[in-house]
Amino acid sequence: MRKIVAGKLHGIHVTEANLDYHGSITLDPDHCEEAAILPMEFVEIWNKNSGARISTYVILGERGSRCCILNGAAARTCQPGDQVIVCNSVYVHGRELTTLKPRVLTFDRDNRIIDRLTYSVERDAGGGYSFSILNEIREALPIPTLVGG
Repeated sequence: MRKIVAGKLHGIHVTEANLDYHGSITLDPDHCEEAAILPMEFVEIWNKNSGARISTYVILGERGSRCCILNGAAARTCQPGDQVIVCNSVYVHGRELTTLKPRVLTFDRDNRIIDRLTYSVERDAGGGYSFSILNEIREALPIPTLVGG
């Protein structure tokens, strides 16, 4: 079994950091549903501003609020306005990899969705893997390549 990305909120902005709460991350149910993130599901959170990385579980906030609230100990890792990546995962057998189509949402400063992307892994004729990022209308986007070694 391999741990694989299942969904991602990429670049969502923290709207509040609430130290005096039981813990977790509070997210808008609309965002969670689109990215297939479940309530009570453990997610990883990566702060693009500070580099902090944490793990906590999701609770649902008010629908339509576009909230991203870090609660309890997690509140110490982020400040309102910080951009974070919230990622859930799933364990699959390698042969199932090509059946997954993780949904990735990207956001503006007000946590409105600006891109709806899908990750896609396919097998090529030689038995290797290829990776594509598809936009909402299923067009492949360019994938950055490393230059140098």
